[in-house]
Amino acid sequence: MSTFKLITDSTADLPQEYLNRYDIGCIKLSYTLDGQTYGGTGEEMDWKEFYRLMREEGKLPTTSQINPEEFKSYFEEMLKEYSEILYLAFSSGLSGTYNSAMIAADMLREEYPDCKIRVVDSLCASLGEGLFVHKAVQLKEQGKSLDEVASWLEDNKRNLVHVFTVDDLHHLHRGGRVSKTTAIIGTLAGIKPILHVDDEGHLVALSKVRGRKKSLLTLVDLMEDKTKDYLSRNDMVMISHGDALEDAKFVKNEIEKRFGIEEFLINNIGPTIGAHSGPGTIALFFMGTSR
Repeated sequence: MSTFKLITDSTADLPQEYLNRYDIGCIKLSYTLDGQTYGGTGEEMDWKEFYRLMREEGKLPTTSQINPEEFKSYFEEMLKEYSEILYLAFSSGLSGTYNSAMIAADMLREEYPDCKIRVVDSLCASLGEGLFVHKAVQLKEQGKSLDEVASWLEDNKRNLVHVFTVDDLHHLHRGGRVSKTTAIIGTLAGIKPILHVDDEGHLVALSKVRGRKKSLLTLVDLMEDKTKDYLSRNDMVMISHGDALEDAKFVKNEIEKRFGIEEFLINNIGPTIGAHSGPGTIALFFMGTSR
């Protein structure tokens, strides 16, 4: 079996149980709420409390990328046990985290010429990044080398589809995705945007529908459209949610009925992504013909 160390970051939104089971390293991004910083190397806030504060008290968290020195320290610790590291990074289209990791890797290669550190830009977020990691885990367990795993990921990452909907347009307004007028009128009219992550790893609006149930069914419709020749490659589908578990289960049940898929991973959207997407977000991730 391959012995390189597989690492990702907290924006992958993978459960700790999953990380432990497959011995995956996870470096944490930090976020600030009410003047206190969480994540990183510090304490974590309970995720349900995080969403409660956003939903009920209108709290507006801010997030920070990981800097090169933090990466250098983290990778260096891993090099005490492993000579080869494969880090799967949060999309460069959404954060400077990938670039920080590249700088740290370059510094360490100069200090430790015998080490091997490879950084892959996933162009993914949340459990899209989680599914990216899962594909790497499968290949690693098949005995593939670090380079073989990284090459497969580079070749296939634009087949990893993200489609999602948000419940509150005001969080998209904060992130510059929609205008204030659109957020106000859309909210009053019950408009729910459908978005995806494009080939460059950027967040892009696809369409708008009216009503929550219609928005959830549209995610499944998009999966049907994008998996025509790829359905057999979906041995695992992932769904993340912003404190909206019942809606995530609704999407899961629709997928089971329509496609017969049985393996799912459902988890909450962590604070780093949730700070921008807000409570009520539902995101669906699968392999498709294109993003």
